[in-house]
Amino acid sequence: MSAKNALLKRSYLPVLGMALLFLIPLFIRAVIWITLQSKAIAVPSNDSDLFSAQKEIDQEIAKLDKKLNSKRPKTFFLVINSASNEFVLYKGNELIKKDKCSTGSYILLKNGEDQQWMFKTPKGEFRIQGKTTSPVWKKPDWAFIEEGLNVPSLNHPSRYEIGVLGDYALNLGQGYLIHGTLYQRFLGLPVTHGCIRLNDENLELVYRSLQVGSKVYIY
Repeated sequence: MSAKNALLKRSYLPVLGMALLFLIPLFIRAVIWITLQSKAIAVPSNDSDLFSAQKEIDQEIAKLDKKLNSKRPKTFFLVINSASNEFVLYKGNELIKKDKCSTGSYILLKNGEDQQWMFKTPKGEFRIQGKTTSPVWKKPDWAFIEEGLNVPSLNHPSRYEIGVLGDYALNLGQGYLIHGTLYQRFLGLPVTHGCIRLNDENLELVYRSLQVGSKVYIY
């Protein structure tokens, strides 16, 4: 669990592109229609013109669909909607599972004038960096400050907690994880410090489906 000032430096997918790919394919038609309008295509005045215009739109949609599908991984990948706090697990074009998750709370924690942490989940395209069973959480400084405690030395025993991350953890890099939670009643709410939380059943499914190198899209 972590929340750092510097977001992960990755090649980010635009939020609109993510929405077009996974959520609102009907938006494609609107984009194409606007494009055709900008090219000064005349409004059809009869059935023949209407048919021709519809055919041209369908061809543009087919080209765009082909382009979008070429970007879609052929194996398992995960999509995280941090606005609705939902995840979708895909295998190629096949939807495997859709359910609730929890993402960053966007709470700002300050420690005097010199330190502050914004607890938000980074957005973009990521890959699984590693997988762990029975993960142990090494508490960062902010975890102690949040509880009103003194920050211990870097490797003090009080920094290590067993069982709070669930049975599995998948590493997205820079301290951000996909993991379980003791507070499953809060799933579907933005309550984390930046990590992505799943219930036990979904966590096991995601852990067994995704491999090191598998893609995770967060928007």
